[in-house]
Amino acid sequence: MDNARLARGLHEHTAGFAAAAAGAGPDTRVPTCPEWPLRVLTGHVGQAHRWAASIVRDGPSPVPDPFDADPGSPDKWADWLREGAVDLEEAVRAAGDTPVWTFFGPQPARFWLRRMLHDTTVHHADAALATGRGFTVAPDLAADAITEWLELLCDPVTASLKPDFAELRGTGQTLRLAPDAGPGWLITRAPGGVRWTREPAAADVTLAGPVEDLLLVLTRRLPLDRLAVTGDEALAGHWLAHTAA
Repeated sequence: MDNARLARGLHEHTAGFAAAAAGAGPDTRVPTCPEWPLRVLTGHVGQAHRWAASIVRDGPSPVPDPFDADPGSPDKWADWLREGAVDLEEAVRAAGDTPVWTFFGPQPARFWLRRMLHDTTVHHADAALATGRGFTVAPDLAADAITEWLELLCDPVTASLKPDFAELRGTGQTLRLAPDAGPGWLITRAPGGVRWTREPAAADVTLAGPVEDLLLVLTRRLPLDRLAVTGDEALAGHWLAHTAA
């Protein structure tokens, strides 16, 4: 997926988030982010875009507190969110192929464009669920979000950032994510950590359904019963219980 598609997706879901939040009160409860009212969730999204842009331009800085973000009055949220997404896209474009800081070592600046796209997509779903608005995500973006999440889980640094992820290690147990179209993902819980491939194969448990639903179940925005589960459902439940971001 090239940078143009990542940027287009970022703007689509930033605008979608703004539309989902429009007209709702700042203190609206967000069931899928229970510690954050809608104002804080909005602040986090715009704050994260600006933080990622600053990393691309100037190097690492402390992770900001979402409660410190000030998105302004609700009637200004859409513009404030859009400005943050534009700032990030411009920073990544200016950086080109220059490696920048990430939690996982130096990587091309597009790392942050991709990371913020998928973070924004999931939070767009949060806002839509909180306000009763519709939510959709293009299949290519949903598939890339799943792939990126698995890439992050496979990196040894991830368990050091969130020790609960170490519980995903296993003795060869396998989970298959089977979208309606495409090869899906085969996840193996090995002693050294999580491994995955895109090759079709049998697994101890298979989760099947539209790729959008797979993404939202994996990120715990929808319940497991939204998917067709075949095999060891307890294994799927354990995975979901230990992959809370």
